Amino acid sequence: MKLFSCQKCDQLLYFENIRCERCRSQLGFSPDSMELLTLVSLGNGIFHTYNNQTKTYRYCANVQYKACNWLIPVHDSNGYCTACLFNRTIPNLTEKRNLKLWRKLETAKHRLIYTLLRMNLPLMPKTADLDNGLAFDFLADWIDDKGKAQPVLTGHAQGLVTININEADDAHRAQMRQDMGERYRTLLGHFRHEVGHYYWQLLIADSDRLLEYRALFGNEQLDYGEALQSHYQQGPPTGWRENFISSYATAHSWEDWAETWAHYLHMVDTLATAYAFGLQIQPRVTDDEELAAEIDRDPYQIKKFDRIMELWLPLTIAMNSINRSMGQPDMYPFVISNAVVAKLSFIHNVVRASAINA
Repeated sequence: MKLFSCQKCDQLLYFENIRCERCRSQLGFSPDSMELLTLVSLGNGIFHTYNNQTKTYRYCANVQYKACNWLIPVHDSNGYCTACLFNRTIPNLTEKRNLKLWRKLETAKHRLIYTLLRMNLPLMPKTADLDNGLAFDFLADWIDDKGKAQPVLTGHAQGLVTININEADDAHRAQMRQDMGERYRTLLGHFRHEVGHYYWQLLIADSDRLLEYRALFGNEQLDYGEALQSHYQQGPPTGWRENFISSYATAHSWEDWAETWAHYLHMVDTLATAYAFGLQIQPRVTDDEELAAEIDRDPYQIKKFDRIMELWLPLTIAMNSINRSMGQPDMYPFVISNAVVAKLSFIHNVVRASAINA
């Protein structure tokens, strides 16, 4: 994520800010310019920017729920912004818990959409393209007419991503992480994983990349249900870390792709933040060049994946060391094998080749 600043007072801002904490100016994110803009009210919910009076905007309708700070050009007839147009179903907001959890879901989803826009990937809501579009259902567990609990399963099917809103509950997610034996489980990670399934369908299935995909990730034609059942019953194979980024990636070719895709997005967005802060890693106790890195390029513009890996290793060592100094577990609990590097490199090349403006 890039850094943003208030155009009026130069205060450093977070992506989610809707008001500058220093000068109290209203803020809004414009997906057209990919900037967090400082706004000046014209009344009736219409704003121009602090530096440009010719462009006028209004907020997405979800601003009323404090769930969105994205802007829409005044002439646009949509009531919802570029990110919120992907919502097909949201939970019942009359329940306070649902509203609290939905806001967290929207924070993660907006960060996901930002990344996909930065990558210039094909991105269309199902309302505009039913067959190839993307949509989200944010659902809560429910009780049927017989009083039986009906849990909502997080997953993807034909461009529809379903997220159980309990994933936005920190305590629930921590318990699930422990029950599933996972070292890493985040709300943003869920979005990145599930949208990975969508992009497999869009960019890999029925494409000339399929043979190379199978050579790296395996045969996706193997029965998915049986593969998952076997994974949950038997666990990952011995030595799985030599070929997979996570134990769940061993379950099926599709899950290997989705886990690796999510990891690629983790890497690019984290490196983009490090680049925005001008980070330079240079351990003072060693002259080992492999542990040094000056993150001097926007990772979204890096052509060769080898360069991303050169920057990633020193950064993750520094992040983990800082976390340990705070008595926290490793921020980055992964080891990337050569086989996983090859998969990540494939995804990097697919993303760059699929960019709309490439």
